[in-house]
Amino acid sequence: MSATARKTAPMPDDIRAMKGGTPIVSLTAYTTPMAQMMDAHCDFVLVGDSVGMVLHGLTSTLGVTMEMMILHGQAVRRGLSRAMMVVDMPFGSYEESPAQAFRNAARLMAETGAGAVKLEGGQAMAETIAFLTARGVPVMAHVGLTPQAINTLGGYKVQGRGAAAETLLADARAVAGAGAFAVVLEKIPETLSDRITAELAIPTIGIGASAGCDGQILVVDDMLGLFTAFKPKFVKRYASLGTDGEAAIADYAREVRARSFPGPEHVFGDTAPGAAR
Repeated sequence: MSATARKTAPMPDDIRAMKGGTPIVSLTAYTTPMAQMMDAHCDFVLVGDSVGMVLHGLTSTLGVTMEMMILHGQAVRRGLSRAMMVVDMPFGSYEESPAQAFRNAARLMAETGAGAVKLEGGQAMAETIAFLTARGVPVMAHVGLTPQAINTLGGYKVQGRGAAAETLLADARAVAGAGAFAVVLEKIPETLSDRITAELAIPTIGIGASAGCDGQILVVDDMLGLFTAFKPKFVKRYASLGTDGEAAIADYAREVRARSFPGPEHVFGDTAPGAAR
């Protein structure tokens, strides 16, 4: 069922059931107004730790905190009535142990109203995913390019080429077997993405993967052209709001300096309209 035809927010099992059907639509969101704009069109909305780079000017996602994710999760929740909300678990909030992961995942869900959490990692995170799902925390997995591991991956490189394909395939199998209801495949070769999608019983959500995935996700500021520091190959810009916004600001500054703004229609008289003069 498409987001436009649905009247209530889906649950993780509903997303899982979309495997092999109409492609799943998702975007990231960090604010209430943006969530409101995408609510009618997305099956799920991700409050991504990309917020650190997109809105807070960080150079990576590593500096994002639980408090930041909760704050933005609460904002996005206020803007949603039809799409499910998934919240990223930030770096350092789940890697230490399954018990640590549960405490933080439970806090994220309780304080934001999220329908699920997302965490990065494959085979190494399988035990944690199983621990969480056994305790009522739905988990969306994330394999391939995992930005929180950027220092060990050596940069934002394509993952799973050559001999590494089998390791990445094993990662995908592991998270599915551990109970994840869906898995994000980021920046991996198209053929490997298609192979994983065909093999797994859970939906694959591509970002720099393949049109054959069960769904797609992009960072909304990338696809709207709001974030222009760099443009990954896998991003299609559907608008250029950053350029348009800068031009609008320049027009505003020019009019203020020329004293043409505010004009007569923007200021108030001494009497209210219709009052005796």
